[in-house]
Amino acid sequence: MSREQLLDQAGSRVIDLDIEGMTCASCVNRVERKLGKLGGVEASVNLPLESARVTVPADISDEQITATVAAAGYKATVRPSRFPGTMPEPTERADSGLEAGPTVGLEGDAAVGDHPGSNAAAKLRPRLIVAAVLTVPVFAISMIPALRFPDWGWVAAALALPVVAWAAWPFHRAAAINARHLASTMDTLVSIGVISAYAFSVGQLLADPRMTAHPAAEGMGSGGLYFEVASVVTTFLLLGRYLEATAKLKAGDALRALLSLGAKNATVLREGREEKIPAGQLMVGDVLLVRPGEKIGTDGMVLDGSSAVDASLVTGESVPVEVGPGSQVTGATINTSGRLLVRATRVGSETTLAQMGRLVSAAQTGKAPIARLADRISAVFVPVVLVIAALTFGAWLLAAAPAVGPDGVRAAFSAAVAVLVIACPCALGLATPVGLLAGTGRGAQLGILIKGPQVLEDTRTVDTILLDKTGTVTTGRLAVEGIEGFGTHTEAEVLGLAGAVEHASEHPIARAIAAAALAVEPGHDGAGPAAVAGFRSAPGGGVLGTVKGRLVAAGRTGWLLDNGITPSPAQQEAFAAAEDSGATAIWVAVDGEPAGIIRLRDTLKPGSRAAVDRLRRLGLRPLLLTGDNAAVAAQVAAAVGIPPQDVFAGVLPEGKVEAVKRLQAAGATVAVAGDGVNDAAALAQADLGVAMGSGADAAIEAADLTVMGNDLGHVAQAIELSRRTLSTIKANLFWAFFYNAVGIPVAALGLLNPMIAGAAMAASSVLVVANSLRLRSFGR
Repeated sequence: MSREQLLDQAGSRVIDLDIEGMTCASCVNRVERKLGKLGGVEASVNLPLESARVTVPADISDEQITATVAAAGYKATVRPSRFPGTMPEPTERADSGLEAGPTVGLEGDAAVGDHPGSNAAAKLRPRLIVAAVLTVPVFAISMIPALRFPDWGWVAAALALPVVAWAAWPFHRAAAINARHLASTMDTLVSIGVISAYAFSVGQLLADPRMTAHPAAEGMGSGGLYFEVASVVTTFLLLGRYLEATAKLKAGDALRALLSLGAKNATVLREGREEKIPAGQLMVGDVLLVRPGEKIGTDGMVLDGSSAVDASLVTGESVPVEVGPGSQVTGATINTSGRLLVRATRVGSETTLAQMGRLVSAAQTGKAPIARLADRISAVFVPVVLVIAALTFGAWLLAAAPAVGPDGVRAAFSAAVAVLVIACPCALGLATPVGLLAGTGRGAQLGILIKGPQVLEDTRTVDTILLDKTGTVTTGRLAVEGIEGFGTHTEAEVLGLAGAVEHASEHPIARAIAAAALAVEPGHDGAGPAAVAGFRSAPGGGVLGTVKGRLVAAGRTGWLLDNGITPSPAQQEAFAAAEDSGATAIWVAVDGEPAGIIRLRDTLKPGSRAAVDRLRRLGLRPLLLTGDNAAVAAQVAAAVGIPPQDVFAGVLPEGKVEAVKRLQAAGATVAVAGDGVNDAAALAQADLGVAMGSGADAAIEAADLTVMGNDLGHVAQAIELSRRTLSTIKANLFWAFFYNAVGIPVAALGLLNPMIAGAAMAASSVLVVANSLRLRSFGR
């Protein structure tokens, strides 16, 4: 059952867990399988974040979930959420309305407010230092005969004991916990290998105390003793874990930086007085005073003042945006110049920043389809390796038959330990989630939100992209270009009457006409346009109302005809000429007779042409989709380099969905980029929906990718980043599979020293994380 189906069930909810003790892909798979056995429960476990997102039906309690995780051998705690019904919050505390939760380190001690990477690194550091300090002399006296002294083996045993017992304790503890549940993980392999090497060596000393009685005994090398193997392997694996922890911390830096952007305090006006309060206490309707240089405390609308707002931290756009009365502003953006009064429209979990955090966190916690293969392998990997190690030991003993001497036993033991150590599937468990951490985190810095891991796969297959014209390719801000009056009606009269009736509408065309009319004639005593009586409108048609006793209609040709107004042939010819020029033409009729035409024109966004070329270089076929007439569409298409046959003009919202379906039926894999409410259905129908973040919430909710900026180039950048992240994950998985596929047989053949195997295993995990961190430089 899919997550969406589960959420559709009555009472279904999503909870976030912090899980202690997971170390590899086998742990992840075990927790997911255990939770999946509960009816109606679906879980996605993230190893780097040491967390799980679980969809839970109403009849299953939090206690049942945590008990099930405990039955799998791990400890889980439910992360509290301040906002019931929302997606669980990331682990980092921020003043953006997001709640922090506890995280855990390698050994499972909760540390509230810490990131898993920093907590784990802090716990590993003393163990790593002790192991390194003691391993150096053990390695030296074991491998260099000139440094030996009488009974050096017992000294090596004493020095190696703290390394094997205390420094390697996290491996032994995790192995023991899983063994009690008849399970095994990579810690099982490490623990068995280290304990076997040490115990075998002590047994050799007890069986023959004379073997190290003389300094030159056994010549170069440690003979039948493997104290240096146990110590070096432990040290290398701890070093690998430590480097992983610090690298994973860097991979999550972007999300933590995003969530720390919110303003800590805000100045509100209450009863005529200024009052500074924590931003988390803001309520909808509060009026904020934002001075130059201050962050805007929350999402809102400008009531008074004008300024340039730097939104680069949220949208990735470097050019400040001019705002004034009526402009929408986003919390965490910076007021660069003028003094603003802003009414709060969204607070807490509803702010843009909080929504961004939830989207990024959800994407990082999710699981890409490509990772399912790793899950299936990890489920049986460790038991198979244990069997291979046992077979390797037996095969070497059989090869040395019929007289198996000390050399045969040593060779068999060394090969078996090397198999155990080289096979640890750390890299397998890190390949996908660390790549997602780095990729989605970098996207957040650029104002690109990837809704989930499945999106990465979708961007790879998309070959066609439908671009909504208004607000995506063009600015969406219409301006009156010209006016033509008929008969005795002057241009000023036509604009004034149309502006008055259009002032009651929220349509972009209406706002443009109303703004132009107010600019020419501010109204009586500056009070605004004349009053309108009997106002009515039709979506996509026009408006009608009585202004100063005169019935005024403004809109498309069909709107005039619907109201019994028929233009003359000459007037129709003038209207057609206006549309043929690429302008949007609007009829204005007064008292049942056409009074004039108003021409408006949308402006092309500066980077649209370059963005279309960039999309084409990505292997996509750009098509233009618009509700405007063919002449307007053709003009815009020519300006951005889209051929006429790739233009869909005069398309209503339901027609946009049909256009997507037609292309899909023809075999195309379709992406749609749009920003309006009327694009939401098409975004949902598309194989990949890309919403412009400056647009409507409905569009963002329906989309798979959201770009917070206004530039079409960000759409191309979002697709590039998604594809780069997917290719990084694939490279990580290839390396993890290749490493084990080559390393295990080499170790079984006795061609790999256990110490080298330990170093190689640690290096493989670090390599996977380092490869993922390259995504942090994307777009620079």
